[in-house]
Amino acid sequence: MSSPHAPSGRWARLASVLIRLRYLVVAAWVALAAWATLALPSIQQAGGGSFGGLVPEDNPAIQAEIDSVLKFGFPILSRVAVVQRDPDGFSPLKQAEIVNRAARLTQHGYPGLERIGGALPLINTAGMVPGSREANTTAITFLFFDPRMGFAEQTDLARRFARTQANEPDDHLVGVTGAIPGRLAQARTIERSLPLIEAATLAVIVLIVGLNYRAVGAPLVCLAAAGVAYLVSVRAVAWLGGLIGVAVPSELEPLMVALLLGIVTDYAIFYLSAMQHRLRDGDRPLEAAARATGEVGPIVVAAGLTVAAGTAALLAAELELFQAFGPGMALTILVGLVVAVTLIPALLAIAGAAVFWPSRPGRGHPDRPAAAARRTLQERAVRRMITPKVAVLMVAGTVGVLAVAALPLRATDLALTIVRSLPSDAEEQRAAAAAAQGFSPGILSPTVVVASQPGITRQRGDLARFQDLLEGQPGVAAVVGPREQLTPLVLGAVLSRDGDAARFVLVLDQDPLGSTAIDQVGALRDRAPRLLAQAGLEGATASFAGDTALAEAIVRQTRNDLGRIALAAVLVDLLLLVIFLRALVAPLYLLATSVLALGASLGLTILVFEGLLGHDGVTFYVPFAAAVLLVALGSDYNIFGVGAIWEEARRRPLTEAIVVAVPRSTRAIAAAGLTLAASFGLLALVPLEPFREFAFAMFVGILLDAFVVRSLLVPCLVALVGRRSGWPSRQLEPAPAAAAAAHAGGSPPERGS
Repeated sequence: MSSPHAPSGRWARLASVLIRLRYLVVAAWVALAAWATLALPSIQQAGGGSFGGLVPEDNPAIQAEIDSVLKFGFPILSRVAVVQRDPDGFSPLKQAEIVNRAARLTQHGYPGLERIGGALPLINTAGMVPGSREANTTAITFLFFDPRMGFAEQTDLARRFARTQANEPDDHLVGVTGAIPGRLAQARTIERSLPLIEAATLAVIVLIVGLNYRAVGAPLVCLAAAGVAYLVSVRAVAWLGGLIGVAVPSELEPLMVALLLGIVTDYAIFYLSAMQHRLRDGDRPLEAAARATGEVGPIVVAAGLTVAAGTAALLAAELELFQAFGPGMALTILVGLVVAVTLIPALLAIAGAAVFWPSRPGRGHPDRPAAAARRTLQERAVRRMITPKVAVLMVAGTVGVLAVAALPLRATDLALTIVRSLPSDAEEQRAAAAAAQGFSPGILSPTVVVASQPGITRQRGDLARFQDLLEGQPGVAAVVGPREQLTPLVLGAVLSRDGDAARFVLVLDQDPLGSTAIDQVGALRDRAPRLLAQAGLEGATASFAGDTALAEAIVRQTRNDLGRIALAAVLVDLLLLVIFLRALVAPLYLLATSVLALGASLGLTILVFEGLLGHDGVTFYVPFAAAVLLVALGSDYNIFGVGAIWEEARRRPLTEAIVVAVPRSTRAIAAAGLTLAASFGLLALVPLEPFREFAFAMFVGILLDAFVVRSLLVPCLVALVGRRSGWPSRQLEPAPAAAAAAHAGGSPPERGS
């Protein structure tokens, strides 16, 4: 593996300095990792982003929720709830006790629970809540808090209330649930899963790298470099997030583990392969380490900058989650890049040939005839594959298969998976299921519609008709509003004190954060003006609040961000490929192959999770985060694979360059791709829906890229396009002496010359 250009004097000098200062370089990185671990905050200490913080505060859904509280004097939406369920039915006495307990809590009658702002009890008493599936079996106590209070404190107070006041046998307590406890449970689940992910990933790296080189020291170099990069970057990202005022999502840390361990191992594999070749050619260990560093260093820098710049394209989004992901992932990659180009050469120089123990490169390998025979067989296979007829069939077949795999993308549905994503035995999941069984699936996250117009509360008949129309909309199980018998409590809840607003509470008949509910609430918002006019409320306006309305805003913004993210990522990756390859034609079709592999991997992800497993949409950020990473990593492998062809093309005709370079680079790319795919695939060990979706998309995408696109499709395309791939430069024209030697040796004429 080498650059398409000979190592410059600067790289040779840098390699020489690194080798001379190898012990100092290792000591400096160890000291930096120790300092970062002790002095900088972790992602958990820095705090994760909130559910509401995913969109700007001026978003209509958030503004509607704030306006609703201001107009009516108190909130009706809660994201923390205590659920009780008795399948045999609560007695009237127990129901009265539940109501009285909530009233006492609202009046701050329980010592130690005064920070709970209020409580709203809801029991599925026959006829009280329209659309309930059962009667008298389920009670939900919605809790209200100061919004400035942290998620952990809100959840802890709710659990303390449940444990101390609602935990007698006849209370039939199920647990605390809601969007806030669910979000906190996700963070805890991620934190608990990290050690397992780290251990499993390290074990996979040892296995794959050890088997690839049949050596003990090679995987140890990978582990040392990846470990240092992780310790530094995970703290640096959290520190940077605090410095610039961005809440780093807790979801980022497992992605950092997978990305860092995988990508640093990738780069280590290419350094190891280069050093192994140098040792086999007879170089002394220090000389081999220096020459491998000079050859591989430029490629690693170009590849790392491409991936970092590609992930930084997420900054083009307006959604805060992507804005946090972008610099976080880019910084992670940059730290890994600096570690790769400094620490790995230093370790190789210290270890020398012992890194490949028990094999001894350069000292009379008995397996050299067998290796030469394998290499000859591989070259014959490549030569046959890139003949014009076979290459055309290979390109057509590969493109066709990948295009068919991408077809499910047309029906992609996006959702938010908070409580739904938790394991089935989690308290939050069990409590949510109990609430849905007694009422309806949307009871914990109702949608609030506020109709506003001067004097609207006097139009009771029109408001009742509007409520009837809302109740008849798809996905709506029940509506509570001005049509109900207006007791003093209900009156203040649905009619504003100034007479200018009426509030309707919609309970959905399905998961309120699933793609179906999100789409239905979005469609209802668009139909609201027509429904108001139909009810006789011409001139009135309707605003929507609640988790589903907020999720709809997040999904809508995500779709709007797609164009900006895609354009930024493609342009950045294309520009860096053009600079590295000094060509315009090859980068275009190379990037197209990456996009094709991306489409296939996302299409298969949709097919598996929505089609086969029946999920109501995939988590909204999964396709976009996977897309940016896969395109960037595809360009990474382009640089490694095509760079080898470009280098050989400086010494021989392009066809012969492909025949020689592809077998030489394929083994390293295959090992690197398998390691990176396994690193991301192990994210499925996090028992959360988004991580399993993301793990599948990345695992399939990287394998397609490494084993199908780079090994089959790209060599065939380079052979078919020929020397025009290097246009406008003439770097694919072999040097005159090399061309004359090749012609004298009977090399076949070059197609496309």
